[in-house]
Amino acid sequence: MTIQVKKDAEPIEIEADAYLPTEYGNFRVRVTLDSEGKEHALLYTGDISNGNAPLVRIHSECLTGDAFGSMKCDCGPQLQSAMKKIQEEGCGAIAYLRQEGRGIGLHSKIQAYALQDVGYDTLDANLALGLPADAREYDIAAKMLKEAGVERVRLMTNNPLKVKGLRDNGIEIDSRLEHISGISTENLDYLSTKGKRMGHILDI
Repeated sequence: MTIQVKKDAEPIEIEADAYLPTEYGNFRVRVTLDSEGKEHALLYTGDISNGNAPLVRIHSECLTGDAFGSMKCDCGPQLQSAMKKIQEEGCGAIAYLRQEGRGIGLHSKIQAYALQDVGYDTLDANLALGLPADAREYDIAAKMLKEAGVERVRLMTNNPLKVKGLRDNGIEIDSRLEHISGISTENLDYLSTKGKRMGHILDI
């Protein structure tokens, strides 16, 4: 990251890692670029590089849920719950990945929403568009954690693919912690599809 201190001054190279106060508590945030130039963020607090297994959430970007408060999914409440739990523990991290719509992008995700409006479930909507059910990759999450000095984690997830994705990229999983929140009448079918057809571990 390069900033200008004053007019005609020499630019200063600084790491993209800064203090971030939030309504849930104080974090730091750092940015990692992947091979395609996408910017992913690691939100963290405490000494996550102390050799213990910090509390970690791998969270894929969801504009509709995270920013707009959509009740079609559970993404926003999952993110908020992870931030609260990490602050309560005093140490942990969220790898926020720019993989909107399970990796298909915002435009395709809203197209899939349109199909869901007429009766498709979240899986069949993607397939009807000629898209994968889940196109996410987790090598960048492992890279972000390693850059921050994390080799072992306690992972907050209901998705076994996240466990596998981190393990395949050199991160040890001490334990998987159930992470269920934001259940509503609007997203019960969505969650049921994830559990019955996509392998998520959901006791709802």
